[in-house]
Amino acid sequence: MRPVIVYESMFGNTHLIANAIGKGLEPVGEAVVVSVAEADREAPVHADLLVVGGPTHFHGMSRGRTRTWARATANKPKKGLRLDAAAEGPGLRSWLRSLGQGTTMVAAFDTRFKGPVLLRGRASKGIAKRLRKRGFAPVAQAESFFVTLDNHLESGEEARAQEWGKRLAARVVPNGVTNADRLEQPPTSKET
Repeated sequence: MRPVIVYESMFGNTHLIANAIGKGLEPVGEAVVVSVAEADREAPVHADLLVVGGPTHFHGMSRGRTRTWARATANKPKKGLRLDAAAEGPGLRSWLRSLGQGTTMVAAFDTRFKGPVLLRGRASKGIAKRLRKRGFAPVAQAESFFVTLDNHLESGEEARAQEWGKRLAARVVPNGVTNADRLEQPPTSKET
């Protein structure tokens, strides 16, 4: 199985979460983790499982003006923030618009401040909705991972992301049997 994780990250938090999810998916195959700037619109075609995530900006997915705001915030020395290497690239919103129809299994995640969704919002809801509209098959509810008010991951979130990746792996390949394992096993009497 080939899992592909596409992420948008401004301050590196979503990037860290994407890497942790990738580690959790290792039982089904080595995950390819790429920023939205590196992902082409064909990424879903080459994946058996597509996991897509981004930061929550002003209640939802980032927009051009919120990405500009994030870059300006990172340039303020008192904030102690650094832009992710791929922060200058495009956002998820435009990448999702470029996708055609698909049938690949998908899951969505975001990073956001902890608190009620009504007050904080969540990008994963919009990501999941756009993927479903294009025919992709969700394998899990969208998930949020939390950052502190000074924009760093809360303690334990990377471990939680890795566990979520393991749960995704168990859903797409039940009983921990990978596609490679199936190819190596002799056919059962029902298959012959």
